[in-house]
Amino acid sequence: MYAEIVFPLPFRNAFTYSIPEELEQSAVVGVRAVVPFGKRTLTGFIINLVSTPPSTEKIKPVNDILDEVPVFDDKSLEFYRWVSDYYLSSLGEALKLAVPYGLEVETKRKILSDKKACGELLQKEKNKDSIKSNILRVLAERDEINLSYLQRVVKKKNIYSILRSLEKAGALNILDEIEEAKVKVKTAKYVKLDKPLAEIYAYFPELESRSPKQVKIILELIEKKNKPVALSDLLKKAEASQASVESLAGKGLVKIYEKEVDRLYSDDYKEEHVRIILTEDQQKIVDEASGEVEKGKFQTYLLHGVTGSGKTQVYIELTAKALECGKSALILVPEISLTPQMTSRLYNNFGKQVTVIHSRMSMGERYDSWRRILKGKSKVVIGARSALFVPLSNPGIIIADEEHDASYKQFESLPKYNARDAAVVLGSIHKCPVILGSATPSIESMYNARSGKYKLLNLPKRVDHAKLPKISLVNIAVERKKKKMENVFSKQLLDKIEDRLKKKEGIIVLQNRRGFSTQIYCEDCDEIETCDNCSVPMVFHINQNILQCHYCGMTKKVPNACTHCGSLKIKYFGTGTERVEDELEFYFPGVKIKRVDSDSISKKSSLGKILFEFGKGDIDILVGTQMVSKGLDFPRLTLVGVISAETTLWLPDFRADERTFQLLTQVAGRAGRSKVEGEVIIQTQNEKHFALQKVLMNDYEGFYQKEIVEREKLGYPPFARICLIEAKDIDEEKARGAIMDFHKELIAYRKWLNISSPTAAIIARIKNNYRFHILIKSPRVTDPGGKILRQAALNSFVEFNRKSRYRDVKLFYDVDPQSIL
Repeated sequence: MYAEIVFPLPFRNAFTYSIPEELEQSAVVGVRAVVPFGKRTLTGFIINLVSTPPSTEKIKPVNDILDEVPVFDDKSLEFYRWVSDYYLSSLGEALKLAVPYGLEVETKRKILSDKKACGELLQKEKNKDSIKSNILRVLAERDEINLSYLQRVVKKKNIYSILRSLEKAGALNILDEIEEAKVKVKTAKYVKLDKPLAEIYAYFPELESRSPKQVKIILELIEKKNKPVALSDLLKKAEASQASVESLAGKGLVKIYEKEVDRLYSDDYKEEHVRIILTEDQQKIVDEASGEVEKGKFQTYLLHGVTGSGKTQVYIELTAKALECGKSALILVPEISLTPQMTSRLYNNFGKQVTVIHSRMSMGERYDSWRRILKGKSKVVIGARSALFVPLSNPGIIIADEEHDASYKQFESLPKYNARDAAVVLGSIHKCPVILGSATPSIESMYNARSGKYKLLNLPKRVDHAKLPKISLVNIAVERKKKKMENVFSKQLLDKIEDRLKKKEGIIVLQNRRGFSTQIYCEDCDEIETCDNCSVPMVFHINQNILQCHYCGMTKKVPNACTHCGSLKIKYFGTGTERVEDELEFYFPGVKIKRVDSDSISKKSSLGKILFEFGKGDIDILVGTQMVSKGLDFPRLTLVGVISAETTLWLPDFRADERTFQLLTQVAGRAGRSKVEGEVIIQTQNEKHFALQKVLMNDYEGFYQKEIVEREKLGYPPFARICLIEAKDIDEEKARGAIMDFHKELIAYRKWLNISSPTAAIIARIKNNYRFHILIKSPRVTDPGGKILRQAALNSFVEFNRKSRYRDVKLFYDVDPQSIL
């Protein structure tokens, strides 16, 4: 037998390997195999088995099989093929999403250097700035270094020929070491009684006189009614040593053995289980979607429910229906800020059947969650976008909450999938209904609902007769002229905060920027302190007293003078969450304030703890970025303040108005979810902007109608499918040359596609890489499935690789990008 195997590498073809006789039972479609690949050892995925090889060339054998059961089945493979095809990645890159990070077995190249020999060769080099000199300089200081790290340091990937020449010169040795999986099954030692109680009691007189500690151990085990006890717990309770337990094992009285330990993720956030009676609108929706769950029929629903209308309870009822039918349920949320409350409610309803998957879990917790799902122990999965790829069998319902959120888009690594759109395809493959829920649906989803592709469901009213909050816009330019501004706060907002604090009600203040000041500016030379690696300003973080780049993470000391001209006239501009928190502490001393942004909740379970304390009333004010704008449901929260409505409005992106409308409507919806009416104060410099006026009137329909006309006029989604091509390299000229050469091949398709000229990206440099873009628009009228667009991109890449001298420059495809920055 022979196995066709794909790898998480940018190769679009499968490779054939022979299956040794001893592995024939284990080597099935869907398992991971460890195989030789060139001079390396890699982990790949078996996608097909054949009885005859494709050629007479020598075929290498599979080294090992890693999985006892397949990690994907035929339906899942069909889904991963779609992901790779649609998002222009290899099948292996798509299948990499099927397993948690840290499970691969692969060769790591290590270089052992002779520091003295490298130093001598460096002295002989004439060009001290050459790649070879840079390599020798690094190796002259280190005995041992990983190849991948050396490539990063010298900023060059193709250094193999130089290393081989240095190896021949005796300056270094290159070793290939197989690195095992980073995460494994966790085991612990357990102890249990190994003889009947009558026989054990016979030993007591001897044990009492010689070793009282051993008697204590026996009594602890008897108390547990012969249930296995963790050795560490037993030693702590009996105040005994391991030698005492081993002595009892030697006498045959107890048995010590290894047992697998399940690493369960837990959060500090907990809610009381409340029995909820559905409203008439909720019941209609549950009844309609339940019918499709029972029939096993695919249908995509867009659930448009105002904030506080009870969408979460609809999800819970449909999950219960799926379980009742012997099926499973997958619930996606855009980011971890939404998981504590949602997870708590799911646990209250479904107990241990629930498993969580998100990035704040440890590697071991993610692995154990994944294994519980693979074994069928967990039937309800909730998580961020990566949860879409868990091995959940027989899904009866798939739900994407806050479907409009850009966080569903993977923008860092290939494939650059959108979990919301991929969820719809997954539902069609498994023949189950898909629910896309939002108070502010994306323009594309609403268009799909209006055109009949999706079915529209509405929840127009809040539950428990709660009213939508009263919204006010405050023009801070006018307030400043009237001397009614206190730093970043209008007096109106400060007065409202003071009033709600007196009433012991909860308050959220939104500022969608991290840090203290977002820019440091010199009045003499007009320069802004920017990142060395990215073309963006550094942000001042007062708590750590550093400047930080929010794109590459680089930090600098806070300068006492301008780093460009030496002037002392440096000013701090812009407002981040740290400054808002700092000013609130000044105006309201003694009030309990907590910040919720990616800086403040980096510790595990810290977000759940903050939300739990806020719900109880132990925290008065939450200050945060967009993390506080969605999904939070607290009856005591009655006031929302927005420091600046413009943080997303002025971005040069076709979705800027939509993002602003969604963010402000969502954060406004956190207020007044009980009998006490909520209030929202939005500070702005442009209160007449149509997006802000639609927020003020809570007019989604009016916003949609205006935005859809603009999109059609300019040829943006949903009327066209777009793809962003990016070339990036540390050498600006090479990046520019690559994008120009790719454009030359691409224009052959301009008859069918609208292709922009190559331009520098709006953020021209990130992580020391210069970025150049081409934007392709493919009208849905002539290319409804995007086949022409994908074919054009792939064929152009083949020609680019054949002809261009810049073929070593990285090219990235982003189909359906959420941002064109």
